[in-house]
Amino acid sequence: MSDYLDDMLALYEQGYDCAQILMRLVLDAQGKSNPDLIRALAGLNGGIGGSGNTCGCLTGGACLLAYYAAKGADDETAHGDYREMALQFTEWFKEYTADYGGTECYQILDGDNRNKIQRCPIVMAATLEECLTLLDDHAML
Repeated sequence: MSDYLDDMLALYEQGYDCAQILMRLVLDAQGKSNPDLIRALAGLNGGIGGSGNTCGCLTGGACLLAYYAAKGADDETAHGDYREMALQFTEWFKEYTADYGGTECYQILDGDNRNKIQRCPIVMAATLEECLTLLDDHAML
């Protein structure tokens, strides 16, 4: 998990947040850049638009899986395992965040944004690892 923490913290210091960081790391690993996608994912940060609701790692992780496996053009079809992977991921995330009290940002942060620097990188790194494991298990990497 710690393999990603330094890169995540560097991106956080540059002004990116959870969902953006997850996708940015994947794009960087592919040698790609997509500022429009990264900008759009900002809407998921901080619990959907900063509301404190559904964690951006959950929604960002779902987007990361969709980036690899969902239909993206008229002549494409979704990977046959896409829905199964998405369900496996969301179930994993629910279990992973149960100790925090749930999947909402405010729960993970225990209602205190000062917890962000300690908790969010750990949740992001675990999320990225789980997504990459699922993609690898389904022969998509």
